[in-house]
Amino acid sequence: MSVLVFANGIIGDVDWIRPYLERAEAIIAADGGGIHLDRLEVRPDVGIGDMDSLDGAVLDDWGEAGTTDVRYATEKDETDLELALLYAVERYGGDVLVFGALGGRLDQMLANILLLAHPAFVGRRVELVEPGQRAWLVRGWTEIEGSPGELVSLIPLSGDVLIRRTTGLKWRLQDEMLRFGPARGVSNVMIADTAVVQVESGILLCVHLRG
Repeated sequence: MSVLVFANGIIGDVDWIRPYLERAEAIIAADGGGIHLDRLEVRPDVGIGDMDSLDGAVLDDWGEAGTTDVRYATEKDETDLELALLYAVERYGGDVLVFGALGGRLDQMLANILLLAHPAFVGRRVELVEPGQRAWLVRGWTEIEGSPGELVSLIPLSGDVLIRRTTGLKWRLQDEMLRFGPARGVSNVMIADTAVVQVESGILLCVHLRG
């Protein structure tokens, strides 16, 4: 089971999210992320943030449903999504899946991606989930489950990244450096149902585009 965190990014159709809701250990709304849950007619277990992006009717509905309200001042150092993720990893086990982290303001979107590298999340799988794609950090190694023909992009996030080895990918990397900046690791192709990426040093963003 996973913890689902909803951010205030752009989500078009929401029906693809419903299967995740059925398997959720907990559902957390980061302020305006609650708008997506309202469209799904789902009340979160926890609402976190300054709540400046939600109208009173939604908050009243949450109160009647027993949603835990974790309120913060508008002027704070953390974003609402950061606070929601910290809450999730401190109070729950398992993977954390983030919806609505992309789209909209470029600064917010980049900050949401870089949040994956937060020191508090080391050792936990925090994954950004979008229709047809997902992204997570690799510190050490990762296994990618999919199908032949699906795309996998490997993007250095912490300077240069030394790849110890890959398996199950068309363009194999063996003791090779992916340099920070060049796009060499973009759009590799799965040639098996499972691919493995092992990192010797550095932090890698893995993006899996599913068929």
